[in-house]
Amino acid sequence: MIQQGTSVGRLELGPVGIALDVLPGDEHLAQAAELEHLGYRAIWLPGGQIDDLSQISKIIYATTTVQVGAAILSVDRYRPETVAAFYGEMQGAAPDRLVVGLGGPQQPKPLQVMAEYLTSLDTSDPPVPAARRMLAALGPRKLGLARDRCAGAIPLLVTPEYTASARQILGWEGDLVIDQMVVLDTTASRARETARGPLRFLSTVSGYPANFARMGLSADDISGLSDRLVDALIAWGDMGSIVDRITSHLQAGADQVVVTVLSQDRQPRIMDVARGLAAHLPWWSSSS
Repeated sequence: MIQQGTSVGRLELGPVGIALDVLPGDEHLAQAAELEHLGYRAIWLPGGQIDDLSQISKIIYATTTVQVGAAILSVDRYRPETVAAFYGEMQGAAPDRLVVGLGGPQQPKPLQVMAEYLTSLDTSDPPVPAARRMLAALGPRKLGLARDRCAGAIPLLVTPEYTASARQILGWEGDLVIDQMVVLDTTASRARETARGPLRFLSTVSGYPANFARMGLSADDISGLSDRLVDALIAWGDMGSIVDRITSHLQAGADQVVVTVLSQDRQPRIMDVARGLAAHLPWWSSSS
């Protein structure tokens, strides 16, 4: 079992990953194979779209070397023995390619509940080692738990300044993976309206409003989803603007930035953005 204060990273995920939507049929499996061909070393599946753990294994089987992460599995939904059995299956079929991202719980004493869940994973047969699991974390106590009991943390909806402060808590041995939402659109009103889509829900989820406030956003910014809040949390504009935000997180201490593409109507979608960003991968790989 991992002891308090013991760091267990690194996952070596590469500097840029892509969040891949689970689509009807097999379209996303072909997209996963293309992402691997483009040079991405990690693909993340949004936890809210994972109805069955087999959706993760299908991505693993559709690719050959890329690491596949769940971002994230809710501990309120998936029992530790189920996650452990799935990890064991994937470890046997494709060693060290599954990254178990965990989040929640939405219940009283969440830190205690999460710590007990991680202990169950430590002692399962087979165990899920701390070195192959990540924790969705925002506040300092949750980041501390990620540092002590996991390979690292996956924060969402944060600024580069937050990234720098999270790195100080995690130290330099744990992995810090930043999930950055982006909109590839230079029309401000249209891009911001797309960005507000997930913000309308996430700004009501426990933990996010408090973290927005910690990052210097006012109560009016948060309640009104102001332009200031949108611009701080969501990268929008041309490809150069998105590259700049990714680079800012990497320079602030992120090991990887996971790009989550938001789009509606004719705005560029996941693969359009991923192909454009791929041209920058050699530069990121040599500079990170």
